[in-house]
Amino acid sequence: MAVDLHNHLLPGIDDGAEDMAEALALARLAVADGITHLLCTPHIHPGLYDNTAEGIAATLDAYRAALADAGIALAVAAAAEVRFGLEVMTGVQQGTLPFLGEWKGQSVLLLEFPHTEVPFGAERLTDWLIQNGVRPMIAHPERNRDIINDVGRLGPFLSQGCLTQVTASALTGQFGPASQHRAEQLVIDGQATCLASDAHNTRNRVPCLSRGTEAAALLVGREAAQTLSQDNPWRIVERAFAPA
Repeated sequence: MAVDLHNHLLPGIDDGAEDMAEALALARLAVADGITHLLCTPHIHPGLYDNTAEGIAATLDAYRAALADAGIALAVAAAAEVRFGLEVMTGVQQGTLPFLGEWKGQSVLLLEFPHTEVPFGAERLTDWLIQNGVRPMIAHPERNRDIINDVGRLGPFLSQGCLTQVTASALTGQFGPASQHRAEQLVIDGQATCLASDAHNTRNRVPCLSRGTEAAALLVGREAAQTLSQDNPWRIVERAFAPA
């Protein structure tokens, strides 16, 4: 089993797969890489990608049907990658945000910071989320410029109990040496919760976990690498794949 809990395979609703044909091609690549369970996480970014839980669910239904018709043996479910902002609080209060799953009795929200910075006062929002039963998982911190420059910027969030998702291909250098170094440090220091592909397309952002898992194994051993790519992701998303 390999579980990918962050990717953009749902077609036509964000900057990921452009259409169903590309979404199916990406699914074939995922299966070839050994991925068995894939939790699609389209962007919810107000003003840019105004996705809703209902719209995501409808796209997921169409994708599942297309996978079945194509004979592609990939289990898929969906949540979202939610952009940092005050709208997150409103979404939690109104119950409109899709969650990845659960961790220690709390709902897990995949939370995206801007790539250029850790927003001022961000730890106040993450603390509010935790106090309201939501465990933030910070998406790809190794690609955030502030955290690349100073890993201590991640410290307050780790102290709160936030989870982290490292991009598997960052460990193999796809995003440059600075991101690779930070990803390696997070894995070595035990500050990474999960690896995920953050796949977007068939050109240069494909759904691949195996190479990143191998890179992690060289750093921390095969058992710890499996925890990052299989055990922890499955622990979070298992309910999303439970029989209806």
